[in-house]
Amino acid sequence: MNLTDLSASLRDCERCRLSSGRTQVVFGIGNPQASIMFVGEAPGFYEDRQGEPFVGAAGKLLTELLQSIGLTRSDIYIANVIKCRPPNNRDPLPDEIETCKPFLLQQIEFIRPKLVCTLGNFATQTLLEKKVGITKVRGQVIRMPQFLVFPLLHPAAALHQGNLRGPLLEDFKKLKLVLDGMDKESQKSPTQKSQAIPQPLAESKKDTPAETPVQMDLF
Repeated sequence: MNLTDLSASLRDCERCRLSSGRTQVVFGIGNPQASIMFVGEAPGFYEDRQGEPFVGAAGKLLTELLQSIGLTRSDIYIANVIKCRPPNNRDPLPDEIETCKPFLLQQIEFIRPKLVCTLGNFATQTLLEKKVGITKVRGQVIRMPQFLVFPLLHPAAALHQGNLRGPLLEDFKKLKLVLDGMDKESQKSPTQKSQAIPQPLAESKKDTPAETPVQMDLF
């Protein structure tokens, strides 16, 4: 199975209650070989109609933020934790997240991004597998077993609360530094890479230490 097969297998998904009210499944869009992936919460009104994530006002702001750090939407891959729009854009319910989460993890497995930017609380908590507020971890690099996570405020939050636009812009500037550092790291020889192992700043308390997310100061 590949990304295309996975998308086709979910087209008529009826695994949870959200299937009854959606227009269509919103799987994801972008570069299937992207080194950076963005994950949001769930489709909204316009996403449900068009079948693509982040096409409304929040999507426009995301596009502008990407452009501010030299990226376009064709450089990245965008998906959501939830593939179907919740009624009236309500928050996803725990069982809905658990139903859809395996498909997000499969997307990540097929795309194999080096960095996953989580937008807002739900995406961040889903991938970190812990209850943590986005304001406490935003703008930090967190190492997971297979990729790095970089939590960001959700663009929709910045639209609804103007005072969050500044912090969101700041975090994208940090993201630019992280990406530049990753580019430099990828150009080093294996010997140089082994000598530049980042030191953890803090560890999350989880039952399985091997899976513990670690906050890192990469550069």
